Amino acid sequence: MTIIVTGGAGFIGSNFIFHMLEVYPEYRIVCLDKLTYAGNLSTLEKVKDNKNFRFVKADICDRQAVYKLFEEENPDIVVNFAAESHVDRSIETPEIFLQTNIIGTAVLMDACRKYGIKRYHQVSTDEVYGDLPLDRPDLFFTENTPLHTSSPYSSSKASADLLVLSYYRTFGLPVTISRCSNNYGPYHFPEKLIPLMVINALANKPLPVYGEGLNVRDWLYVEDHCRAIDLIIHNGRVGEVYNVGGHNEMSNIDIVKIICKTLGKPESLITYVSDRKGHDLRYAIDPEKIHKELGWLPETKFADGIQRTIKWYLENENWWKPIISGEYRNYYEKMYGKRE
Repeated sequence: MTIIVTGGAGFIGSNFIFHMLEVYPEYRIVCLDKLTYAGNLSTLEKVKDNKNFRFVKADICDRQAVYKLFEEENPDIVVNFAAESHVDRSIETPEIFLQTNIIGTAVLMDACRKYGIKRYHQVSTDEVYGDLPLDRPDLFFTENTPLHTSSPYSSSKASADLLVLSYYRTFGLPVTISRCSNNYGPYHFPEKLIPLMVINALANKPLPVYGEGLNVRDWLYVEDHCRAIDLIIHNGRVGEVYNVGGHNEMSNIDIVKIICKTLGKPESLITYVSDRKGHDLRYAIDPEKIHKELGWLPETKFADGIQRTIKWYLENENWWKPIISGEYRNYYEKMYGKRE
């Protein structure tokens, strides 16, 4: 079995590669990644010498490069993690998100049609559903919830999902889609909430929180997500969408306070900044479908996962310290420096 994993040098993609090489040591895993700012080759250090692993630097929008790789590897399965994924960046420069998340998806599926595959899997997001009110804890996203996007990022992901389903209906391409809640865990890029707060707290820097920090997210430990995708690509029904949620709803401000307490830092570091445009209030997924059909349930409670994650960042400064210099530092200043 040969699996092409796009975006495999990023956060979730790299964790998925680690999972697959451990669970299926006989599989060949090929990582295709453009190595944008969020893709980090050092993330893949521990598997680079594995005889069943190959890394290829290329853009999923580059049709010639993608077709060449398909000819060389003849993949059985393609799992597409490659995406621009940060909402704030999508508000700054929407076009990049449309190009990678929509056009790149189309190129990959065209390659799948041309060279033949057993499964194309699209990794999507619960953000395609929009948001839920804070005062209705009884409401959850299901696979039948209408798409109702809030940002250029979520719009580009919803567009890609619709495109994937159209290739199934029109061309009979064997596809599946998973829509996950917010992931957290090792190798999470420092612009995201949890690693950003951990790293800033360690340096006794301000902890920038949007609005009053009351926005709620459903947090999913990345290893639980990888298990879900594993089950879907092997046993999921073709043409279906599966929601993958953690049953771990937490407000942003409560997460920041947990991080402060764990690291022994004062809550006075918390700095409230002007809210994000179109900021979604609450995400919450009902994962009943994947549980009933494939037997999946999240195994990691947030109380355990957040401690494991903080510990990882404490022990892996050599991974994140080089990242927070240069381009990222300039971006950080642009996003948060003038919004207090």
